[in-house]
Order: sequence, then structure tokens, then C-alpha cells
Amino acid sequence: MAHLLIAATQKSSGKTSIATGIAAALARRGLRVQPFKKGPDYIDPMWLGRAAGRPCYNLDFHTMPPAEIVTTFRRRSADADLALIEANKGLFDGVDVEGRDSNAALAALLGAPVVLVIDTTGITRGIAPMVLGYRDFDPGIRIAGLILNKVGGPRHEGKLRAALERYTDIPALGAIGRDPDLEIRERHLGLIPANEETDSEAKIDRLAALAEAQIDLEKILEAARGAPRPAIAPALAAVSAGRQPDLRIGIARDAAFGFYYPDDLEALENAGAQLVPFDTLVDTHLPDVDGLFIGGGFPETQMRTLEANSGMRRSIRTALAAGMPAYAECGGLMYLARSLTWRGECREMVGAIAADAIMQDRPVGRGYVMLEETGAGPWGLPSSATGVPARFPAHEFHYASLTNLAADTAHAYRIVRGHGIDGHRDGIVQDNILGSFSHLRDVAGNRWASRFVGFVRARRGRARTASVILGA
Repeated sequence: MAHLLIAATQKSSGKTSIATGIAAALARRGLRVQPFKKGPDYIDPMWLGRAAGRPCYNLDFHTMPPAEIVTTFRRRSADADLALIEANKGLFDGVDVEGRDSNAALAALLGAPVVLVIDTTGITRGIAPMVLGYRDFDPGIRIAGLILNKVGGPRHEGKLRAALERYTDIPALGAIGRDPDLEIRERHLGLIPANEETDSEAKIDRLAALAEAQIDLEKILEAARGAPRPAIAPALAAVSAGRQPDLRIGIARDAAFGFYYPDDLEALENAGAQLVPFDTLVDTHLPDVDGLFIGGGFPETQMRTLEANSGMRRSIRTALAAGMPAYAECGGLMYLARSLTWRGECREMVGAIAADAIMQDRPVGRGYVMLEETGAGPWGLPSSATGVPARFPAHEFHYASLTNLAADTAHAYRIVRGHGIDGHRDGIVQDNILGSFSHLRDVAGNRWASRFVGFVRARRGRARTASVILGA
């Protein structure tokens, strides 16, 4: 099983652009490239998935035990010619000071050689001690090669290569010059998602051409093919083969909402849901569905269009008021609120949740969270046999806060770690709606998808025709 990890010395070094370019270039050669992303992330996997032509899956120590990571990696890459994993932040970065959740730990777990991306801005001979430090910090990690990024020109590249050849035994597999047009743009939550970037396919084409011209892809493949096969993980519960679809769940897929994990969507389908996409920006009413899933995204960047589409807002509000079950994460929660304010501008939203969302200048909640069930959630995890409330990990990354929330509002979760809505609670429960700033993952410790589908199934038919009548 050919596989490798593309990491960097630090975040914003350009590794997503480089990983996207490599995946696209190799896929265009006819290779089956299976992309993975380390940690919780929606945006980078969008780019990697589009480049490879296959869904990108996340491998995360916070939500998945090592055995599940290995099992997921082996299963998802079983039919691939190359498994390409993109790291998050720097190679040795992580929450745990011992590095047990770092990118290097993932490389060790999967036996993946590392290709290290280095932002060479302002560096010449100093690259040698930097690389030696990374090589010697953890001798169990094999750094197979380097990609020199943001190189100032041929003279700069020559100095970098000379220092590496003189002082290290790690080869440079590519050198990429400074070109802002080839970088994936960033903003307040990171890179611009591929579902918003109007020229995403053209940009991927340019990144693929760059990889072909300036990276030794044969050496990349040689390093990946020399990787040992990951050890067989301890047995986990078998993944359900799935049931025939017997209900329909509408899922918002557009430039405002696109944060969905592909394995979560597959889990919804395996539980018997047919996923029906709809566009909150263009469609004037909901399709004929039994429930709704509105994931995260950037509703603030689209809030004028969201407000202008009064037909869709009214359709959703009517369906939810009639009892249609809905699950909304982060951006979806903001959309279901009464209003959304950003940069001094306030726009009307759906109004199904009695609160107002306000975008702040700095992150309100960021990183890993640990949630504890309150018992108020409509489809939560059951408590243990001893009555201890269930706990499970999730993650959050939002600049938004909620105001004008009634004091008696029911919440599905207590915050053990993280921020959620107010540092103490998350998961607003209103009628058949659950809206949360926390993002869930359908993993062995929290099979939320089947519980949500079961909840929709139990209440099907009560509101299914509401939006159809409205649109007639």
C-alpha cells in the first residue's frame, strides 16, 4: 500500500496547495489517489477531494482511537494506488506535549514516510540545522524528502540545495517559486473553501501543472511505495452494510453551507436516508423531505443572498414549525436563528430558533471540545447503566456568538471542554430541532447519524408535505 504524509514545519507553509497539486497531477496520470486529512477540517479536504476525484477522509486522534484510525485508513485506501495524507499545522505539533496526537504520531501509526514542506522565505544556509533538527527530534519518523516552497529564484534555490547536500542526507524533491496566484486564498476561518471559490477547478489545474513541472513526482511515488503496510488494527465493530432508503433528508449544499464529512453522509445513507441536496441561495422552497441537515459553512459571506431568498427561509420556517426534525451545525445554527450580524450589517435569517447570531472579530470557540449529554437532546447517546451521562468528543471553530437567547432554553449538552454557546452549554433544543456550534463526527464512540435518522423516521409524515404545499 503506497502511502505518505505531506507535512510542514508550521501552518500556512503552503502544504495544502502542494498536496492538492500532487494529488491532482497523479490523478491526471491515471493513478487512483485516496486523500486523507489529519485532524478536524472541512476546507482542506474539499480541495484534496476535488483534486483526487475521490472523497477525502479525516483521521483524528481526538475523536478516533488508534485502532479506528488504522481501520479507516486501510479500508478507505484498499483500492487506491496511493494514499496521500495531509498533515495539519507542523509535523510535531499537537495538543499533547508528549506528541501522542501529533502528525508525527500519525505517521508512526501508519508507517507513513514524510515529505516535509518548508517555507524558505528568508532562509539560505539556515535550512540545514532546521532539517537536521526535524530529522533527529524523533528518529522513528522517516523524512523521505523536502519540498522547498516560496523560493526566491534560481540563485536562492541553489543556496538552499547546496546547504542541504553539504550538511544533510535528506533530498529536496521539489522547489516552488513565489506565486500568489497559485496560493489558495485565506480569510477569517482559514482557506477559502472549494465550494465558494469560483475558479476552483482552474486553480487545481494550475496546481497540478506546477507539481508536474517543479516536483519530482517519481521520487514522491518511490518514497510512498517504500512505505511499510500499516499493522492490522484490533477488531472493531463491523460497519453496517446499510439498509434500503425509506426516508428523505434534505441537505443544504451551496456556497453558504458545505461543511460535511463524507463518512458522516455515508453513515446517514447506510441508516436508510436518501440525501436530497438543496440550495439555500437559489431554490425558493424545500424539496419533499422528512428532515433537514444544515451543516457548517460561511453564511455571513452570503447573508444578503440568504435574506433575499425569502421563499426558502419561509419554507424552512414553516416546515420546522410543523414539526419537521432538523439538525444544524454552526453555520446552520446561525442560519436558523432570527438574524445574523457581521461587520455592522444585520440581515434576517430563517427565524426558527429564538436567538440572534453576531459575528465577532476574534474566534469565540476554537478547537477540540468534550460534550456531556444533558438528557434534553432529541436523539442523544444513552446514559451508562449506572446513570452516568454520556460524554463524547467533538470540535468547534466559530467567530459567532448568540444573543437574546431565552433563559429557559433547553440544551442537549454540557460543555466539559470548549466553549459552545456560552462556555457552559451547547446544542439548542427547540421542538424537533437540534442546533449546535459543535461539529459531530460519526465514529465508533458516537454513531450520531443512525440516531438522527431513527429520530426522523419516528416522526416522519408529520411535516413532510408542509414545504410542498407552500411551494404549490
